[in-house]
Amino acid sequence: MDKREATKRIQQLTELINEHNHRYYIESKPVISDYEFDMLMEELIRLEKEFPEFADPNSPTKRVGGDITKEFRQVQHRYPMLSLSNTYSEQELTDFDTRVRKAIGDNFTYVCELKYDGVSISLHYLNGRLERAVTRGDGTQGDDVTTNIKTIRTIPLKLKGNYPDDFEIRGEIFMPKEGFARFNQERIENGEEPFANPRNAASGSIKMQHSAEVARRPLDCYLYFVLGDNLPFGNHYDNLQKARDWGFNVPRYIAKCNNLDEVFEFIKSWEKERTQLPFEIDGVVIKVNDYSQQEELDTTAKSPRWAIAYKFKAERVATKLNAISFQVGRTGAITPVANLEPVRLAGTTVKRASLHNADIIATLDVRIGDTVFVEKGGEIIPKIVAVDFTKRSENAPEFQFISNCPECGTELVRREGEALHYCPNEDGCPPQIKGRIQHFISRNAMDIDSLGEGKVEMLYDNGLINNAADLYYLTYDDLLGLEKTIDATEDKKEKKLSFKEKTVNNILNGIEQSKRQPFDKVLYALGIRYAGQTVAKKLAIHYRNIDHLKKVTYEELILVDEIGERIAQSVVDYFNDPRHVKMIERLREKGVQMELTDAFEILSDKLAEKTIVASGKLEHFSREGIKTVIQQHGGRPSSSVSKITDYLLAGENTGPNKLARAKELNIPIITEEEFLKMIE
Repeated sequence: MDKREATKRIQQLTELINEHNHRYYIESKPVISDYEFDMLMEELIRLEKEFPEFADPNSPTKRVGGDITKEFRQVQHRYPMLSLSNTYSEQELTDFDTRVRKAIGDNFTYVCELKYDGVSISLHYLNGRLERAVTRGDGTQGDDVTTNIKTIRTIPLKLKGNYPDDFEIRGEIFMPKEGFARFNQERIENGEEPFANPRNAASGSIKMQHSAEVARRPLDCYLYFVLGDNLPFGNHYDNLQKARDWGFNVPRYIAKCNNLDEVFEFIKSWEKERTQLPFEIDGVVIKVNDYSQQEELDTTAKSPRWAIAYKFKAERVATKLNAISFQVGRTGAITPVANLEPVRLAGTTVKRASLHNADIIATLDVRIGDTVFVEKGGEIIPKIVAVDFTKRSENAPEFQFISNCPECGTELVRREGEALHYCPNEDGCPPQIKGRIQHFISRNAMDIDSLGEGKVEMLYDNGLINNAADLYYLTYDDLLGLEKTIDATEDKKEKKLSFKEKTVNNILNGIEQSKRQPFDKVLYALGIRYAGQTVAKKLAIHYRNIDHLKKVTYEELILVDEIGERIAQSVVDYFNDPRHVKMIERLREKGVQMELTDAFEILSDKLAEKTIVASGKLEHFSREGIKTVIQQHGGRPSSSVSKITDYLLAGENTGPNKLARAKELNIPIITEEEFLKMIE
């Protein structure tokens, strides 16, 4: 393909993928399969790597992330991002209405919207393209988080229709309830602290340094306020409806109200229905609709006088704490769980609540038999927020956190600087063993969908598997006829789960097909602590096969792009364990992929065993593109100059610290032209 054909195809793919993104994420009306979409995206990624000079800065490939932001630049807001005045009182809302009428008369309308509990964001569009995304900050200036925001698929990178040349639109970044629950479970399984609520998860995500990690998180965005000099209408409501035509994810939970009675009707309706929403809200925002009337009402130093937020009171119930039990995760993390007297809360019956760790229990001073107050954290996870000490029995003993694993009896450990207790018996503790195997077969790992939690338990309980490698040594005769009695149903009759011929064949076929999973999926499936999907892929591409990775030292690992000290130590510890090495060899023996074969084409070995740091802006390569080229010629890209660096490839505006370090260590500094000659 020549350059003319390439630029035309890149433009076609960009427009096509943007259209399919809009249909899928905004309209919920996809017209192609996920596979077809992935194939379009892969073609665009390949072409942009081959012809980086034609890549659009707002290409849909930016959705997957990859750029690193060490510091977030402060940007002055063109229009101040003011905070809304809050009220929990109907009387204060009536007082607000009185003030508005006194200032502008009775000829106006309100617009009522839901108050999304997320992180405020301001998006600047220039000539239909996303120019910049900035957080609220102090209202006068905020952080430039454009790279991370581009990964959120409901935010258009390029607009359609008849839009203003230069304008801003503001909204809220949030994490939907279902995605939050799934994301938190993944953190727990990886031995990490779960987020307290979706808002914290969203806030922590948009300020991450690695945009690829942001792309992996289930973030969404609603836009609800347009600002600019040449907007099509002179009121808030109509401009929002028009913004939807431009491609924005404008919520439909919005109403024009002619008087305060209609406002109260909207509030009461959503106070009742909010538990049914797929995202979290904490109230309703009421705005005067007409821009000229907003201008007449003006603002205070902190808040607009033409808008107010009515906040819902958090639903809280009291119930009895009957017991505290403990769960063991696949990493050995111990999670205390409060077992409660069943109580209705936010539309569901709550029987259990997480107590997170020993510090939380001590801070709350929770004791068995206490009457406790329970809220739903982020409208999702029940949590104990306080104790009713007036109802505590005088002789209630202080609760003592367990010192031994509830499953295997091993003495627990608590690592320095961590809140969680762990069971160190990773190869002898049943929940950890079963949890690791369940992780191994999961969709994002080896994808053995013919197995599941119940079947893994059957195989383990019958002594057929003790680690992931054992799956590949199962035979037809091992499985046929296995039975397990499952919980009694409502009619009190016990039922048996039995492995019949079709089930056995499905399991064995699923195991066989998993051998096709690429090396990065295998690496993730191994369950190395802190090595999630992004890290596993990074390590797979950098080291290419399991043998190189097994021999790598801590000092070498921390020099790999985006691999920190904690991950590096965890990887080294994993491969220093002979039991893990033995399991890997057994997997290899059965044909599981232990090297990367399809990430990119190997072109030569001209950079074999050479570690190269690229810094500054290059003429022929993007930041990610140069890393790929180095690897295609057998080299190792790195982000830090050290004594094992062979060359510093210096582009325009190379970091002064990298230059100084290279000179100090006598490391050759090469230009882009010299690099191209090396790989000719």
